[in-house]
Amino acid sequence: MTVTFQVPAELSARVPAELRAPGRDRDAVRLLVSRGAEASHHAFAELPLLLRAGDLLVVNTSPTLAAAVDGRIGDARVVVHFSTRGDDGRWAVELRDPDGRGTTRVRAGTRASTGVRLSGGARLRVEEPLSAGASRLWWARVSRDVPGLLREHGRPIRYAYTERDQPLSAYQTVFALPSRDGSGSAEMPSAGRPFTARTVTELVSRGVQFAPVRLDTGVASAEAHEPPYPERFAVPEASARLIGAVRAGGGRVIAVGTTAVRALESAAGPDGAVRARAGWTDLVVTPERGVRVVDGLLTGLHEPEASHLLMLEAVAGREAVARGYEEALRGRYLWHEFGDVHLLLPP
Repeated sequence: MTVTFQVPAELSARVPAELRAPGRDRDAVRLLVSRGAEASHHAFAELPLLLRAGDLLVVNTSPTLAAAVDGRIGDARVVVHFSTRGDDGRWAVELRDPDGRGTTRVRAGTRASTGVRLSGGARLRVEEPLSAGASRLWWARVSRDVPGLLREHGRPIRYAYTERDQPLSAYQTVFALPSRDGSGSAEMPSAGRPFTARTVTELVSRGVQFAPVRLDTGVASAEAHEPPYPERFAVPEASARLIGAVRAGGGRVIAVGTTAVRALESAAGPDGAVRARAGWTDLVVTPERGVRVVDGLLTGLHEPEASHLLMLEAVAGREAVARGYEEALRGRYLWHEFGDVHLLLPP
């Protein structure tokens, strides 16, 4: 990465904002705003005052799945993280070991033909790596419908920096919509989490519009910070038309989350026009590739090794990202999915 920093452990958001103090809602987080090299500090509730009539917020409607299921390989306990539904009915999964603290750690030794007995009596069989040379994610077949399995026996994926398990509702954004086939995101599209119905209403009343897209996020690597792999996405015709109209009218297209950036840029042609598209995207947005559609980005604060930082640089430039993270550390902002958020706007 071109931006380097270290995040003290105490700056991890360990519980949702609404649990950090009595009477709070999920919008009780801080908002760092970067405009080029200038940074300013705000409450998220001020977002409607920081945008302008004619701006467009592009939001990810993918719901979060209860994607972690307990299982056993022989007598050994394992946790299966269900990542991505394939076109052939298989699911990409990661097998992990319980760490004794309610979370998990990397499991070594997964290989083709590994069998797992899952909660509820279902059986899972590992078949092949998700990609050649990879050993973390594997394609697997399950003896029953996975959406039903997750509803009955799953829980949200939880990482070691969190304090305790939270209900699935804590991982759903106000924009989440269920899908017909039960698919969704293994990890929450967290940039949208601070929005409440009240925030959305105020934004709309001030002339800010919303465009839905969908990108089902897979299981990220908490340890290795791998680059993103192919994910399923959809940009509807109505959203593509609205984006075109906003751009023609001089409005700004602001993505809510890196997932929305990936979906939008995957649907944009070389001319920058967004057209309705659905399928799989393997696009990795880097400063070298640049962005064709997105003018701004609302996102969480990312780890120093995260590939998402390259996307932030593609949207706002290295100087804005470096300055923003310097201010976030100085201001003691909170990291991760329950933490504070960062709005990158043009200078």
